[in-house]
Amino acid sequence: MPIPYRFDNSVSTESLRSQYGEIEDGTETGTKTSVAGRLMLRRVQGKLAFGTLADSTGRIQLFAPAKVTPDFDEFTSLHLGDWIGVTGEVMKTRKGELSIRVEEWTVLAKAERQFPDKFHGLADPDMRYRQRYVDLWVTQESRETFILRSKIMSLTRHWLEDRGFMEVETPILHPIPGGALAKPFSTHHNALDSELFLRIAPELYLKRLVAGGFERVFEIGRVFRNEGMSTRHNPEFTMLELYQAYADYSDIMVLVEDLVQYLCLELHGTTTLGYGDRELDLSAPWRRATMVELIAEQTGKSVALDMDMAELGSVAKGFGVELKESYGPGKIILEIYERTVEGKMWDPVFVTDYPKEVSPLSRDHRSKPGFTERFEGIVAGRELCNAFSELIDPAEQRARFEDQAKQKAEGDDEAMVVDEDYLRAMEYGLPPTGGLGIGMDRLVMLLANVQTIRDVVLFPTLRPE
Repeated sequence: MPIPYRFDNSVSTESLRSQYGEIEDGTETGTKTSVAGRLMLRRVQGKLAFGTLADSTGRIQLFAPAKVTPDFDEFTSLHLGDWIGVTGEVMKTRKGELSIRVEEWTVLAKAERQFPDKFHGLADPDMRYRQRYVDLWVTQESRETFILRSKIMSLTRHWLEDRGFMEVETPILHPIPGGALAKPFSTHHNALDSELFLRIAPELYLKRLVAGGFERVFEIGRVFRNEGMSTRHNPEFTMLELYQAYADYSDIMVLVEDLVQYLCLELHGTTTLGYGDRELDLSAPWRRATMVELIAEQTGKSVALDMDMAELGSVAKGFGVELKESYGPGKIILEIYERTVEGKMWDPVFVTDYPKEVSPLSRDHRSKPGFTERFEGIVAGRELCNAFSELIDPAEQRARFEDQAKQKAEGDDEAMVVDEDYLRAMEYGLPPTGGLGIGMDRLVMLLANVQTIRDVVLFPTLRPE
């Protein structure tokens, strides 16, 4: 049987179920239709065969009597996973199964590898990630997760656009790495004979656009960090970054909690979700607490930037923090927080007021010397987002870049370098601005009740086979 170049599938299985799902058992509609998809199940009872046809929207039964279905023997010899196109009458069997009586059929593609059946699926997680094109057919939860992911991206875009944000695209290849503290991937551009870096964040380009007069901008796109992999980390991942002129980090907190609450209600009809074996309340408003307050609350130990360094170091070592000579008090406090607090917080909290030492792009706190107006949103013990009142003073930004460059020269491969063009943009004037980065993969994990990032990334990074 020759493979056709195209097939007129007039409807989806979902639309058939929507239109005919409630007809009475044993009904013949008299309506002929054409559908296409994979043959996922098949059983033969003498001169009668049944199959399950799956397309991108769902599944429907195929009802194939030998006296009606042409080339019946060939039909019953089809392999699981074969793509077929079927034309016939929509009906419901006496046992109540909505079906298509197979009056015409054609093979659209042969499955030349053995296709898993729905009862066994792909038990090996590594195979699921490597062969996502099979996993999506045999693991319904996987398909539903990626449909949910698509909805989250679409809803987020429309929600931001409704609030006056404009979606933009900025370069993925950067002449110098910047916008976050991370180790970049590098490549070489032959025509320019220069080293380029896959972006670790779009931040500095987006803030150039704010300086250029676009007061509310956002980008949803891939960023790349040459770091380890875990249940929460993939070397390439999807980030939402946005910047809002005339706003500060308090405004951005409201934006984050409102966005997450909106997504919960749109997707699930509630803000109380199950995550793992616990309940999670994502309703606004979320708790606000400073990093220093949370350390004291969790450990009973008070820490401060003006503590004696020996005393602060002793506290850190008591919690198992390994100190480096380059650590100042701000970095030590951050290490204590990450070791003792972050993973233990469950319901959403905005952890505010990060030390200036670890926040090179954040604006100085208006009333707390040595701290910045920065927060991270922590949900279920994991960082969901990072946000600032953005630093807008070019002289201060230059000093911080130079300090970062010094750290890089001393061996910190995650530190930043001096970005002269960004400083030039700031010198033209950057208004008060609130900025935000949300890890969209982690947001999908929360809203889909998934525990590992590989289950929400269609093709996660894996070791070579």
